[in-house]
Amino acid sequence: MNTLAFAAITEADISAVRKRHPKAFGNPLVTALKLGSWAFIIVYLAWSLHLFEVGKLFNASDRAWQLISRMLVWRDMETWQYANIYRGIAQTIAMAFLGTLLGTIFALMLAFFAARNTMPGGVIRHAVRRLLDVFRGIDSVVWGLVFVRAVGLGPLAGVLAIWVSDMGNLAKLYSEAIENIDRKQVEGVRATGADTSRIIRYGYLPQILPVFISLSLYSFESSTRSATILGLVGAGGIGMIIIERFRAGLFDQVAFVVLNVLVVIAVIDWGSGLIRKRFIGERGH
Repeated sequence: MNTLAFAAITEADISAVRKRHPKAFGNPLVTALKLGSWAFIIVYLAWSLHLFEVGKLFNASDRAWQLISRMLVWRDMETWQYANIYRGIAQTIAMAFLGTLLGTIFALMLAFFAARNTMPGGVIRHAVRRLLDVFRGIDSVVWGLVFVRAVGLGPLAGVLAIWVSDMGNLAKLYSEAIENIDRKQVEGVRATGADTSRIIRYGYLPQILPVFISLSLYSFESSTRSATILGLVGAGGIGMIIIERFRAGLFDQVAFVVLNVLVVIAVIDWGSGLIRKRFIGERGH
């Protein structure tokens, strides 16, 4: 197209083409928003890296190597009080198991009140969901601090913290599983004249059982790690032993305890895989 052809194009022609093909010309507001968003992301990333203070990693490198070396060199192992260590590990596993068990039972009951297809009443359903948001929106460590203050130091605070935290998470996941079931099986059970308890028993539970088992086992694995952290805030278990050894500067014993905890978690993971395979089949993997 030559210069004369360009000169023949009027503003009306351009406006007509803009109306027919609005996306071809772009929107100045959208372009400005995109550029502004990218500029904000870049500035925020640079600010975040500034807060990271990478230089401290190099300044603390000598202390880090000293700490690692003290963890790797084990001394006076005959005086390590193994009975207390393994008692703490057993207590941690018991805390995680009991807290997860209670959380699972109560979560299953609350899930039916939070699912749309089992609780048509919007007021009750939304109230239960908001309650679950409170339970799962607060970290288990914070719940541990609350219950340590309420019931005192010891495993009871850890069990209560895991119970409340797991109940909120599992009830949310169970309710979603209930909402996604096949309605035909439920309607078939209802057509036989079964009451509500039998409809739940034979219509709902068989369908959500694989999800129920898988999520409960995963929650138990996660709660074992959480129980270790809860001990650091006074909720009993192996975490209290770890923090005591840290304060005493016995870093070799800390490494030994952490290694035992990792072994326990690996064994729990292996056992959970066997249970999933037994009740769910290969689909559980």
